[in-house]
Amino acid sequence: MHADLSRLTFRPERHYSAVVAQQGRVQLDADTNEQTAIQLHQARTLAADLIGRHGGPRDAAGRDIAGFHIDYVGGKYDIDTLHISGGRYYVEGILVDATRPAPGEPVPDEEGDEDPPTPPPYWTYWDQPDAFRDPERDRLPSPAQTPFVVYLNVWERSVTAAEDPALREVALGAAMPDTAARVKVVWQVLPLSLAELAIENTDLSKDVVRAAFDKWAQKQSLSSARLAARSRRPDHADEDPCLVRPDARYRGTENQLYRVEVHTGGEAKDATFKWSRENGSVVFPVDELDGTWVQLASLGQDDKLTLDVGDYVEFTDTAYSSRLEALPLLRVEELDLPGRRVRLSAEPEPGVGRRPDLNPFLRRWDHQEGPRRQGRSTSLKGGAVPVTEGEWLPLEDGVEVYFAKGGGYRTGDHWLIPARTATGSVEWPTDPARRPLLQQPAGITRHLAPLALVKGEEGAVDLRFGFRPLAGSMPAADEATLAAEEQARREELAAEDPSHGRSQTTAEAEAAVGEGE
Repeated sequence: MHADLSRLTFRPERHYSAVVAQQGRVQLDADTNEQTAIQLHQARTLAADLIGRHGGPRDAAGRDIAGFHIDYVGGKYDIDTLHISGGRYYVEGILVDATRPAPGEPVPDEEGDEDPPTPPPYWTYWDQPDAFRDPERDRLPSPAQTPFVVYLNVWERSVTAAEDPALREVALGAAMPDTAARVKVVWQVLPLSLAELAIENTDLSKDVVRAAFDKWAQKQSLSSARLAARSRRPDHADEDPCLVRPDARYRGTENQLYRVEVHTGGEAKDATFKWSRENGSVVFPVDELDGTWVQLASLGQDDKLTLDVGDYVEFTDTAYSSRLEALPLLRVEELDLPGRRVRLSAEPEPGVGRRPDLNPFLRRWDHQEGPRRQGRSTSLKGGAVPVTEGEWLPLEDGVEVYFAKGGGYRTGDHWLIPARTATGSVEWPTDPARRPLLQQPAGITRHLAPLALVKGEEGAVDLRFGFRPLAGSMPAADEATLAAEEQARREELAAEDPSHGRSQTTAEAEAAVGEGE
């Protein structure tokens, strides 16, 4: 997640069940965040074990699954669409809720005002809250030509006050930074052609479609990209002022959490990446866009968290962040500090940042140019650094990264690298010989589930799974049942306590009298 963090310490393979605070100790964000991660992992693992890879609750009668029922609607409107029913569904243990919020009731301005129209209880393909579909480029396939699968794409992303101003406590004042960030479950209902699933139209049974989808989803969920990181004493270290230890490999003067993130996905020859020493958390809400000039709400809290000429920024908004689409990174060319204005190297892409309700913002990245190695340099591509596999690429201050050969890269894949001045090194797993280990991305993890096979106007084949509630009504007991339960209770007590609650002396005396008789 893009947030101002010290590091992320949760590792499921360590099997920790709780974080225990100790008295008189410094409290760090990493400890609190690990406790949250432990609880989420436990809850989602339990849900996945009980429900399966995906499934939704049925009604009390066990006949219908409410959440994410799909209806194809075509021919009746100007543009084909899907109706997505509200309700809950679970994908790999993650709760996904499509319940449409109830509209508020405003105070009428004057008598005779008409009540606002009530929205339908379902979402459509075009207004689903996290997909931001565009009719100009996101048309649904035509089932009259070929059937297609509708599936659910679920993932998580961070949200800060730059995107949701309601998170900021206004009582702290505008000069104070925001407080905690949030993690949002993003769900998107998307179409998928049978060709991508390698299915022939001759056999479209539920089992065949589900099996093909599971095979496709496994490839989509797992990233083949791998990266390693290390710290190495730069050649120019002897020229640095004595601000760090002479033998330090990491030469930065402050602790940092480096974020290396894939910008443009694809094969290595096409992929690019960007990096930030602040985990990509330096963002600036945008008030207005005028050509290449951007009016900002603020310019940061201090010199480290502000903008400077030459910085590369990502001009984006909630829609593009949710669509995971790579936009060209732009260079800061000029600053108007009193006016809180920034001039960029080019006008942002059409369609991004023009709607205030989508909360446009700038995100700063800290790379300046391509990595230098052995006297050669690589120019930027679209403002980002081209991926080079099979060699160590320097970032800054002795921090280097290595992309393994043969990787496939997806926009949003990222790795986190804590760098610490106390050790003069980075925290990265190594083997017994202290060689850095290649790691898969820390995210983004995509969770996928099939919802329906759309064959045409006659309807869609439901591909969801459902489960019934465990609780049910208690049957009324008759007198015979109650008598049998009482007799069973007495026999159980007698077996546990032969003296029936009497003292040992009394029991022995009664036994002796019985023998004398």
